[in-house]
Amino acid sequence: MPHTRSDADMHCLPLLDLEFIQYLEDREFDMIYPEKVQRRSQIHWSPIHVAQYASRFLVTAPCTRVLDIGCGPGKFCAIGASVTEGFFTGVEQRDNLVRAARKMILSYGLLNVEIIHANIKDICFQNFDAFYLFNPFQENLWKLFRIDALVEVKPQLYLEYSRYVAHELAQCPDGTRVVTYWGDGDEIPACYKCVETAFGNHLQMWIKQGADSHMAASARGNQPRSKGKKPLHPPKAPADPLRFLL
Repeated sequence: MPHTRSDADMHCLPLLDLEFIQYLEDREFDMIYPEKVQRRSQIHWSPIHVAQYASRFLVTAPCTRVLDIGCGPGKFCAIGASVTEGFFTGVEQRDNLVRAARKMILSYGLLNVEIIHANIKDICFQNFDAFYLFNPFQENLWKLFRIDALVEVKPQLYLEYSRYVAHELAQCPDGTRVVTYWGDGDEIPACYKCVETAFGNHLQMWIKQGADSHMAASARGNQPRSKGKKPLHPPKAPADPLRFLL
């Protein structure tokens, strides 16, 4: 049975080479977290191969500022920071996950990651260049997806948070990049076009279009957004997280 590191162990961990993170399997990476956080990984935290693929799309230049909305224990930020030259910020409202994320970042010696303890409605999107969403508000609709009972969850919050994100993304400049994973797209305004999908279409990559494209998208009304073209050699789709609930 693998050893679960305690808080005391965390402070004794040596700084690890960033390249080392890239070659870890999810189970190995997750062992750095407390056991309760590890148990939620298969459903709630981004798989390493997904995080690598998404972060490489989001980071288009050194120091690209990426915001992970609902970052949990910071796994996506850590992977993105290890495979790109971007700067990753995670926002998370659960204090225990913020602490787990910050300890993980410290143990790996990651300099291009920060974790903010806040509600998404306290974040100004103008401070960032790109955004990642792993279905962060779904637990407000499905009790089975609830992480814990430490924060309030209710359907109204799903609407409030989704609308806030959509409003903020709409204010971002043309060319802004967004990646959604296992999402329904409620947070993505019509001025964004899905330019690529991967992992069985569960990973969707969006770019904000110019004014002409925005007007055309508005004219289409409620028609489905373009799903874009699949990569010529799409990666193998990860397992459906729902199967772990059966």
